[in-house]
Amino acid sequence: MDEATLAKYQPVIGLEVHAQLLTHSKMYSSDENEYGVAPNTNLSVITLGHPGTLPKVNGTAVEFAMKMGLATNCQIRRDNLFARKNYFYPDLPKGYQITQDKTPICYDGHLEVRVGEEVKRIGITRIHMEEDAGKSMHLVGETETLVDLNRAGVPLIEIVSEPDIRTGDEAYAYLTEIKKLVEYLGICDGNMEEGSLRCDANISVMLKGAKQFGMKVEVKNMNSFRNVQRAIAYEIERQITILEAGGEVDSETRGFDAASGTTNGQRSKETLNDYRYFPEPDLPPLVISDEWLHRVAAELPALPQQLYARFTGELGLSDYDASVLIDQKEVALFFDELARLSPNAKAAANWVMGPVKSYLNERALTMQDFPLDAAQLAGVIELIDAGKLNYSVASKQLFPYLLDHPTANATGAAESLGLLTQADNGELATLVQQVMDANPAKVAEYRAGKKSLTGMFMGELMKLTGGKADPKLANQLLRAALEG
Repeated sequence: MDEATLAKYQPVIGLEVHAQLLTHSKMYSSDENEYGVAPNTNLSVITLGHPGTLPKVNGTAVEFAMKMGLATNCQIRRDNLFARKNYFYPDLPKGYQITQDKTPICYDGHLEVRVGEEVKRIGITRIHMEEDAGKSMHLVGETETLVDLNRAGVPLIEIVSEPDIRTGDEAYAYLTEIKKLVEYLGICDGNMEEGSLRCDANISVMLKGAKQFGMKVEVKNMNSFRNVQRAIAYEIERQITILEAGGEVDSETRGFDAASGTTNGQRSKETLNDYRYFPEPDLPPLVISDEWLHRVAAELPALPQQLYARFTGELGLSDYDASVLIDQKEVALFFDELARLSPNAKAAANWVMGPVKSYLNERALTMQDFPLDAAQLAGVIELIDAGKLNYSVASKQLFPYLLDHPTANATGAAESLGLLTQADNGELATLVQQVMDANPAKVAEYRAGKKSLTGMFMGELMKLTGGKADPKLANQLLRAALEG
């Protein structure tokens, strides 16, 4: 589609994110909440809704919902009611879902996200608690649909944004921030492939300057943030094409086909009446006291934007460095501890983003698997800053040694390996003269103006010292001799 046609319209996007909570048991029963076990094993008569059974609210799930609300600047509702949402799918054993309708536990929040150089505030309409449905299985070559009910009853929070998102890039940034928050809070693992974090997008377009939103279409079945971007881009063009041809966009639910990058119609959009919400008769109101709320608020960890502010403000890191470091919770926390032990924050950042992440990536490990603690790495940085070790030797020799001997002390290891720099001025000056005596033609070229030869002289000097010379001192002595 040409840019002029696209420019006539304003996309309007709202996202609904479902996050499975990392509780030990399900939302309204004591059944195990565990992924990957044999089908239909984590079940009881309560999850199945048998007559005479009564649900009970999972207190940990409530606290997790409160934490997410506080992290997204929401108001926390003190008097909570539960509701039944009725629909009939083969993977919903009770024929209804216990959720929250008119009294979401969190409401009127917002999230600030970075999109390029800009910061955009996206409103959070509500966060409510509910239970998950089971999972329909379509095996290759089979005509029947199988149902695994292990997931039925697993605690969920649904995070519903305001229709403040205007582009696929903004949606990607918002989802990335949501994923980081649930991981930092420790309430969800954020794994979209396993379905523990799922996103539906509500998309419409309207002429720029119009007062009324266009007809909304909901897109489902997106298992990555990149696919959310792709689905939004496709759906915007599809709707504009319909409107440009004089047609009307149907309110419907559509699925996303990742292979073709297109959406396809599934069913007409349900209205609230179709769900026949009514108060859940088997659960009493849930009251959140001041004491409970204050305790949960006090347990909140440092969150991504708080760490970003500390890294850029207090530590003076660049926007890029801080953004890379906060991208993964364990990396951010390791760096934060390292920066508290080492006054050289930039060097600490370079080590974490360089040798540390390279080590992890090459072995497909996570930060939890890193064998060294922050104090050991701080010791390496201290040796370099004191001029007792140069970075090249530290990264290529001392660092690999420490990885293989994770209980070793950085200073003791450097001494035992003979890696500490030669800081004797007289000895270095003698070696500088040796390098110059061996390369008289190059010395003449340097003195004739070819200053780029400094690197060659430094390389020769480092060979003579086995790489153990203090680079700063060696460079000073070399330049003084060459200029003399």
